Order: sequence, then C-alpha cells, then structure tokens
Amino acid sequence: MSTPPPPYAAPQQPPTAAAPGPGYASPIPVRRAHLGDALASEWTKIRSVRSTMWTLGVMIVLMLGIGLASAAVVASSDTTTLDGNEVLGLGFFGVLLGTICVITLGVLTIASEYGTGMIRTTMTACSSRSRVLAAKAIVFFGLVFVLTTVVAAVVGALQVSIVGGESPSGSMWFKSTVGVGLFVALIGLLGLAVGTLVRHSAGAVTIMIGLVLLPLVLAIFMFAESLKDLQQALLEYSIPSQIAVLYDNSVAGGSGPSGWDPLWIMLVVTGLALGGAFATLNSRDV
Repeated sequence: MSTPPPPYAAPQQPPTAAAPGPGYASPIPVRRAHLGDALASEWTKIRSVRSTMWTLGVMIVLMLGIGLASAAVVASSDTTTLDGNEVLGLGFFGVLLGTICVITLGVLTIASEYGTGMIRTTMTACSSRSRVLAAKAIVFFGLVFVLTTVVAAVVGALQVSIVGGESPSGSMWFKSTVGVGLFVALIGLLGLAVGTLVRHSAGAVTIMIGLVLLPLVLAIFMFAESLKDLQQALLEYSIPSQIAVLYDNSVAGGSGPSGWDPLWIMLVVTGLALGGAFATLNSRDV
C-alpha cells in the first residue's frame, strides 16, 4: 500500500524589514549643501593642482626678480635720483608680466575642467551652477589678491631699502600694494569669466592676452593724424597704462584715468563679463 504524498507547502517568502515608523531617525546626518561647501571644494581644487603652483610661483619670481633688478640698476647709477613714490614705481614691470600668469590661472580655474570633462562631475556634485561659479570666483579672487598684495609690499620695501632716499607717502604705499592687488585679482577674475564663456583654455588665454597687449600695440602703429584721438584713448585706457596709474597719479601727458579710476573701470568690465558668464552657464549644456 503506497503512502500518500506530503501536503503541498507554499514557498516561504524572505522576511521583510518593518517600515520605519514616524519616530525613525537616520544615523547619517542629512543637510542641504550651501555656498560654504562649494568654497571648501574649490579651495581644495585650486591648492592641489600643479597649474596653481606654477603660475603663481612664476608670478612671484617675476615680481621679485624684475623689481629688485630695477632697484639695483637705479641704486648703482650716480646720476639718477628718485623720490619715494618713484621708487615704488619700479615694481611696475614685474607686476605687468606677472599679470599674464594670473590671467592664465584664471582661465584654467574653469576652462581646464571643460577640457578634462571634470566639469560634469562638478555640476553633478553641486546642482547649482551659479553656486559653483561664485565659489570659483571667490576663492580665486581671494587667493590672488592676498598673494599679490603681500608680494608687492615686500618688493616695495626691498626697493626702498636698496635705492634709499625719502620714504614714500602712505597713500602711495596703499595704492601700490592693496590697489595693485585688487587690480591684478580683477584681471584674473576677468580671465575666469572669459574662460567660462569660451570653455577652451588656449582660446581664452589668447583672448585675454590680446585684451592686455593689443590696444597698446595698435596705438604705437597709428601714425595718421586722423587717428590721433583714438591713439590717445588706446594709450590711456590700455591695461599697462591702468597699472601705471596705480603707481602714479595719472599717465603723463594724458587726460585719461587717474587716482583710483583704473579699479572702477576694471570692476565694471569684470562685472559685466561675470554677468554674461553666469547667464551662459545656466542656459547651456556642460
């Protein structure tokens, strides 16, 4: 006699976890990201890449080397006598060449991420594109301003000690350190804005170098009398002339910017460029 088959048993379902009740609290802290997080991220980026060390390092070498070499030449000359304000002006050429380094870093701060594709990761980690660009601008501006101001002050002090003579006025010290630092940082910020608009490192750097040098070069080769007014305007409003104004009250023989005018002009230009950069960044794909 055969035994009956065992009764059918339904397959057992895996145990399910109980849904968290109203009193459940995640052990992982959850909060909304803010500008401080973006600033910390951008500071980590800018201080850990080689381009920052190279560009700012070369800028420091140019400002120190050219500034001190100019002071040594003046000090060794028996016929040249400079007052205190003119001694600080010897740092002009080092700052002018160092500006090219700052422009390059400003462009690379964002354009290099477009070249490597890192910008997609950045925008994924921070959904607010405006916050990303604002953080880049703040970190870059603060770094360049502090470094340029400190180096300009050190160079100025060494120049005065080498050349000797009367001490520069307090207002001249302020313009040739803080004023120069602000101006150079704004030029670099303009480079960051152009890099955002162009999204190509080489192209943006070329555009910025053209903006710095081309007006002065064009003015030199304007020989026609009908272009005299245009030539004068290009000479007075070119970037090298604007930097020279910060080391003196105005460009010799001109009626253009004087005093702190270069800072206001550069502030307006950079503000417009950054406004365009914010608008385009939010309106197109990365």
